[in-house]
Amino acid sequence: MRRHRPRIDKNTERAVYEILRSKAKTTIYIYLLKKNGARAEEIIRGTKLHPSTVRELLSKMYEQQLIYREKIKNHSIGKNPYMYHPIPPIHLLKKHVGEIEDRLNRIASLGRNIGKDRSNRCVRIKIYEQVET
Repeated sequence: MRRHRPRIDKNTERAVYEILRSKAKTTIYIYLLKKNGARAEEIIRGTKLHPSTVRELLSKMYEQQLIYREKIKNHSIGKNPYMYHPIPPIHLLKKHVGEIEDRLNRIASLGRNIGKDRSNRCVRIKIYEQVET
């Protein structure tokens, strides 16, 4: 069964960039989404990024749990290569909700620190997930 490959426009790419804060990481993540997984060599060819950049970022993205990998059985001599897959976009968003909440709460708390205006009560912003049916 083949999985649906998402169509990704420039606005979506920009949104992913704002989360990952790296053009190269964004390029790799989106490539993996489009291809539904790939080996390092395929990512290098497909993204046209430098091989050492791709290998270094794949390692970092794996440590950051932005991607996961599985070994491919190889019957030739040498190491078995990995197949890399992106985490689902909803998981990427969930990973960054806390960071976004912290930023919003820092901004909301600015008014509390300015002057002696008692109307500036402590505000706590919380982002909730809602599933549409």
